[in-house]
Amino acid sequence: MGVDPPGPGQDVSESAASEGGMAGDMGATGYTTAGFGAVSVLVGARQGAYPYGNSLLVRGTTASLVVDPSLSLVETAPPADLVLVSHAHEDHIAGLGRYDVPVQVHTADLAALRSRDVLVSGIGLPSDVVAEVDTMMRDRFHVRGRPDATGFEDGAVFDLGGRTVTVVHLPGHTAGHSGFLIEPDGFFFVADIDLTSFGPYYGDVGSDLEDFEASMRRCREIDARWYGTSHQKGVIEGAAEFGRRLDAFAGVVERREAALLAFLGEPRTVEEIAGHRLVYRPHVQGPHVMPVERRTAMLHLERLMGAGTVVEVEHGRPGQGRRYRVR
Repeated sequence: MGVDPPGPGQDVSESAASEGGMAGDMGATGYTTAGFGAVSVLVGARQGAYPYGNSLLVRGTTASLVVDPSLSLVETAPPADLVLVSHAHEDHIAGLGRYDVPVQVHTADLAALRSRDVLVSGIGLPSDVVAEVDTMMRDRFHVRGRPDATGFEDGAVFDLGGRTVTVVHLPGHTAGHSGFLIEPDGFFFVADIDLTSFGPYYGDVGSDLEDFEASMRRCREIDARWYGTSHQKGVIEGAAEFGRRLDAFAGVVERREAALLAFLGEPRTVEEIAGHRLVYRPHVQGPHVMPVERRTAMLHLERLMGAGTVVEVEHGRPGQGRRYRVR
């Protein structure tokens, strides 16, 4: 999922999309267009907050493409010769059914784009809610799977005639999560490195914290005029301002880790850590919440144990699992 239910400190505009659950209010349709050079940002409902999103339309002299056809494009999708998908999450492909043209995504996310079953399994939900979520993906996000989709790799270049779109692999959110650098306009679409106060989301089965941090560092190395995000922060002008906002975004990871270390002053199980909530605020409910909290906790624990900061101290009472505490 692109922007999940709100985290600590998230403002009203950033949390409104998901207070009602995984999908939130999905009544709005349509988009507005904002131009940045020859790049058109198709701004989704509520400034692209989940379950909506911001799509791109890029035109050259010989071809055009759309990036991440969102829910807001379901009724009014602009024509294009090609669709590029930043990663296989439902809010980035809800409008894909409107396009009978070639579709490409990074090879690491290709299976999830081709099959809704694979996409849903990647969320890592409890087995008793998988069917319900699968139905939601089909009926509310229009996810059907694109078995005709093909894969690209880091550095692939799409020439539209006088304008190129270059793939920048930015894994971590998903294994195949990618951005797109559009030249000569100097527009860098960073997708779900979205700069919201919720912070980085690395709670899927295939997510990776270390990769996410490396991807944020890679973003800093790319000097662009504009940096486009998938959700409500929209487009940021200038590398300095983007860097400032990226610092704040990355700082959420540090705060989560600090909160975990403080909680590990005495031995804790992963289930206790998940209940303490590193990611979601206490009132947020949904079948995805505890699985995401567990996976996020484990990613941080693995890193902290590798650094020697946290140790496994005991197995606890039967059925309680392993316990961890600060060394």
